[in-house]
Amino acid sequence: MSAWLPDETTLQRGDSSRRGAHRGAGVLAVLPDQAANRTAQITAAGAAWLAGATAYPRSTLTQWETRPASPGVLPCGSAFDVVNVPTLFGRRMLEHLWSDGPGSGPVATHRGRMLLFCSPGTAQRLPSLLDWEEWGGGLEPRGGRAEGDAGVPPLLCHGTGDAVTVPPLTCDSAASGPRWVVAPDTRTPWLPGPDVLLWACVRVTRSAPVSTARNPIFPTADPDANVYDVSRRR
Repeated sequence: MSAWLPDETTLQRGDSSRRGAHRGAGVLAVLPDQAANRTAQITAAGAAWLAGATAYPRSTLTQWETRPASPGVLPCGSAFDVVNVPTLFGRRMLEHLWSDGPGSGPVATHRGRMLLFCSPGTAQRLPSLLDWEEWGGGLEPRGGRAEGDAGVPPLLCHGTGDAVTVPPLTCDSAASGPRWVVAPDTRTPWLPGPDVLLWACVRVTRSAPVSTARNPIFPTADPDANVYDVSRRR
């Protein structure tokens, strides 16, 4: 499934040297070759990787050239899967992935959700792993839930047969809609698998802050009340 009009050829390695620049070269020319400290800025190589998820990459690049500020719709299951989580939970996953783990692949936000791009097949395997560990579907984790464990919220896993909205190539800072948190910047981005995302989910739930509020057994003492030393009474 793709939002772009198909053509009769696909983008093959070496086509540009044999047949001239492809029709999408215009939009790629305005994108940087390297993001250089701009994590949310997609690069020309990243755009080419995204286009490769469709059956007709050349038409996808052409569409982006004519409307670079418009979001696109790309199919999952071939180049990537997507795990769709609540934004707050997703940000905490990213914190653990970047501080304690191997990092993340491309990440976007859309309609109050965070989209984590992951390796193909993750959408099918991650729910099974969560269920096996008894972290999915509101179940208690294997061995019981420790104090402070918040549980894993419902995850939406997009794989083969699904499609997701991706941010436009160029985003105005004041524009609403989907945006990149970590934009693709290479033709072969590293993508986390189900084991890595399972680890991140469990780390978030294990590190959930514990409420310090407690209901006192005795009423709060009056600070103006007289206090007597009863140990000296006879």
